[in-house]
Amino acid sequence: MTDASDSLGVSTNQPEANAMAVKKTAGTANRWSSEVAPLLVSSTSERGNSDEDMRIPPTGVDDALNSGLYSSESESQHLKRTQVRLSVQEFAREDGVVLSLPGSGNTWERFEVLASWAADDLSVGRIVEGHSDALAILAEAGAEPVSREATYGVWAARSSSGGTSAERVPGGWRLSGTKAFCSGTGVIDRALITADTPEGYRIFDISVNDQVARVHEDSWPAVGMANSFSHTLDFNGPIILDEQVVGPPDFYTNRPGFWFGAVGVAACWFGGAEGLVNSLLHSLSSESSDLVNAEVGLAVAAIETMRAVLRSAAKSIDGDPHDARSEAHLRALIVRQAVHEHSLDVLARVASAGGARPLCLDEQQSRRAADLFVYLSQHHRGPDAATLGQLARSAHSCN
Repeated sequence: MTDASDSLGVSTNQPEANAMAVKKTAGTANRWSSEVAPLLVSSTSERGNSDEDMRIPPTGVDDALNSGLYSSESESQHLKRTQVRLSVQEFAREDGVVLSLPGSGNTWERFEVLASWAADDLSVGRIVEGHSDALAILAEAGAEPVSREATYGVWAARSSSGGTSAERVPGGWRLSGTKAFCSGTGVIDRALITADTPEGYRIFDISVNDQVARVHEDSWPAVGMANSFSHTLDFNGPIILDEQVVGPPDFYTNRPGFWFGAVGVAACWFGGAEGLVNSLLHSLSSESSDLVNAEVGLAVAAIETMRAVLRSAAKSIDGDPHDARSEAHLRALIVRQAVHEHSLDVLARVASAGGARPLCLDEQQSRRAADLFVYLSQHHRGPDAATLGQLARSAHSCN
């Protein structure tokens, strides 16, 4: 998981070839427990449990995993990272290639797919949202992915000290510095990374394997969102070519897609909350008390309210894909505040209705709750609410 600024960019120019709606098959992203994980475990048991035997077909990420960057990683951590990589690769290969871009006329379908992956596994949902956002940023800049097979992320978190910078050198750019919350570390192949330059804040399309010089050990000890692998990284690699610079200076935040993507993140929050409620509904006794039913009813009401808010936002984005009415910022703040508050309410209602048992004895449900709480914490609730209030006062209306 990253800072709220880490995954908020998207495109408003949708090629017709990608305009088809797409629905993720229920349970696809969660098939590891019944299919893939047992195969990996049985395979390693038969072959001596070596990390080398656990590798899937080689990619640049494999080179990094075996180069010493993850030398302290346990076998169980390696297995989890491999499972997440397989999920993200599956998304990129299937849903990702046909997912509509924001403003295409099919934005709600895009949000539904992101929410569906997040409902299955919020950490995986976070990473596939980053991949989708990266492709949308590239499209909005008029650029193409370096490779159609590559998995992408967006690394744009900013800190009060340090950070990443890039300077012009003969032949291109040199990236250096440190960045926290790099979701998908050891999972994705490439990243759109932001860096300060003398010309302004810029985006670079980098090979993770080439540019990551060091993974800070123990920089992601999180329980919630643990499998997002959002480590702190040091950068120092070969020269980045000019054609790998994405957009002009300050392009990342000064575009309509920045705020469209902010709503996409909220769709993942919604998906995480929906996954919690669906699991609760399957776990309750048929003879639940009226008090339990009341909590369930309130949770379901929150879910359907979020769905309506996101669907309305998607319709508005499709109706003004270039933000000609300058409403994208205000809309994104409203949607994020609403989804954030309702998701927190869902966390409380699910705990009240189900009690401690599923949160303690059901590994998936306990992880869903922890993941959602941590992911929601990226929201700048107070500052964003203050900005929302200022914008509303300036407009002298809440319409």
